Amino acid sequence: MRIILLGPPGAGKGTQAKSISNKFAIPHISTGDIFRKNISEKTPLGIEAKKHIDKGHLVPDQLTIDLIKDRLNNEDCKNGFLLDGYPRTVNQGEALKTLLDEKGHSLDTALLIEIPREFILNRMTGRRVCLTCGASYHIKFNPSKVDGKCDVCGSELVQRADDAEETVSERLDIYEAQTQPLIRYYDDKKLLSVVDGTKAIDSVFESVCGILGEIEE
Repeated sequence: MRIILLGPPGAGKGTQAKSISNKFAIPHISTGDIFRKNISEKTPLGIEAKKHIDKGHLVPDQLTIDLIKDRLNNEDCKNGFLLDGYPRTVNQGEALKTLLDEKGHSLDTALLIEIPREFILNRMTGRRVCLTCGASYHIKFNPSKVDGKCDVCGSELVQRADDAEETVSERLDIYEAQTQPLIRYYDDKKLLSVVDGTKAIDSVFESVCGILGEIEE
C-alpha cells in the first residue's frame, strides 16, 4: 500500500503514522528524518541540503525529490510506504507520480487528517511542559492540579516557543498556502481520503483503518 499523509501542524500525523506503519507493515517515511539521516551521514545530498537548512531556507524541490527517490529505492519500500511531509506542493506531487510511474506503481490514497484552524490553535497554544522532568499538560484538556506547576516534580510549567500563538499561526499560514492546492490536486484525481482529526486518537485511527481496509480489498 502506497499512502501520502496530509494534515496541518498539530493534527496528530506522527501518532497516526506510527500506528498505520505498524498495522499495515509499511515504512513510515518522514522527510525530516531523511534530511537528518543524510546530513548526519554526510551524503552528497545531505551536504547540499544542509547548505540550505543552515541559511534558514527551504530545501529546493528538486533536492527534496532526489532524497525521496533515493529513499523509495530501498528494499523496505518494495511493498509500499507511508509518506509524511512529502509532497508539500503540486510540483512535488507531480514528481512523485512520475517516479511511481517509472516503477510501474501508483498511489493508493492521499490521506488527509482534517482539523479546523481554531481547534489546532486551542490545542497547540494551550500546551504546557515541565522543563525539569519533561511532563506535558494542556490548560484545558489536561491541566495540572496546581495551576502552572508540574504534578510530578512541582517545577514551573512553560509554553514552548513553537507553541506560541504567533508561531502556530505562521506555520498554519504556510501550510495552507502550500498544501491546499495539493489537496485539490489529489481530490481532482479521486485519490483524496479525509478523516476527522478532532476526534480522540483511537477514533481517528479506527476511521483511518476503515478507509485503508476498503482500499486494500
